[in-house]
Amino acid sequence: MLANAKPIRELHGLTPSDLNDDLLTATEPLVLRGLVARWPAVQASRAGAASADAYLRRFYRDASVVAMLGTREIGGRFFYNQDLSGFNFASVRARLDDVLDELAGQRDNPVPPAIYVGSTTVDTALPGYREENPLDLGPRDALMSVWIGNQTRIAAHYDLPDNLACVTAGRRRFTLFPPDQLENLYVGPLDFTPAGQPISLVDLHQPDLDRFPRFAEAMRHALCAELEPGDAIFIPSMWWHHVEALENFNVLVNYWWRQSPEYMDTPTNALMLSLLSIRDLPREQRRAWQELFRHYVFEAGGATAAHIPVQAQRVLGPISDDAARMLRAQLLKKINR
Repeated sequence: MLANAKPIRELHGLTPSDLNDDLLTATEPLVLRGLVARWPAVQASRAGAASADAYLRRFYRDASVVAMLGTREIGGRFFYNQDLSGFNFASVRARLDDVLDELAGQRDNPVPPAIYVGSTTVDTALPGYREENPLDLGPRDALMSVWIGNQTRIAAHYDLPDNLACVTAGRRRFTLFPPDQLENLYVGPLDFTPAGQPISLVDLHQPDLDRFPRFAEAMRHALCAELEPGDAIFIPSMWWHHVEALENFNVLVNYWWRQSPEYMDTPTNALMLSLLSIRDLPREQRRAWQELFRHYVFEAGGATAAHIPVQAQRVLGPISDDAARMLRAQLLKKINR
């Protein structure tokens, strides 16, 4: 079924200095072939997994990481257990060099246990790596993270920030779905997840269309690309993405940033509070609240509060950092009743 996915639009010949606002505020995904091909990390990986491993160890300074470990039976797919009461892997805190040793020891194993270090801050785990492998994102205060492992699969999920992911070792396959395919992805629990974000329950390698029939429609909208070392992919905010690491040693570095004021909380908080306070209202009351959200949130504009004097608009006007702190305190007081 993955073979039916459409290719992601590609741009070639760009360098880190070519990144601009048009690219970094795109609302469609982009593959940027060779964007970081000149990075020393990528050059090291071209000599093989051992060279890529040795390059990472140059920056290691006794940092610990959280590693996800699964038996060979899970086939690299980090997921729930059978009844969704837990997970099919264990999370352990370990020294990064010990994880690299384990990956090296399993490198020639045709069916290895699954080993994965995800979303680890580069400046903490590998100080100095950023300076040798720079990427200028302009004024964006981007979080730079590293992802290391063997042949693993991460279920389709979304991230709130925009995401620029750069493959530095191994190969990765990205399968993306636009946000409007939510209903067709059969998402699991919102408040109990393998790694923080809700995930699709569909196995993309073996989709059970009897159990998940609408997934066939999701695949009609799927986009896919396979990335080599030096390639990058831009994934806009809220796009669902399934990520597969395809070799026995894979390293990816990514940058996350938000196009929003610093005072803003994650919208997930609003979703969870809405489940608590709106979802179970009678139908007509939900429709009334839907109209309120449309008017004050989703289609808000200059006319929304134009009839109120500017000095009296309060939360309906521009929100400052101080106003955000006061509003947050008021909300916490009301929630903790």
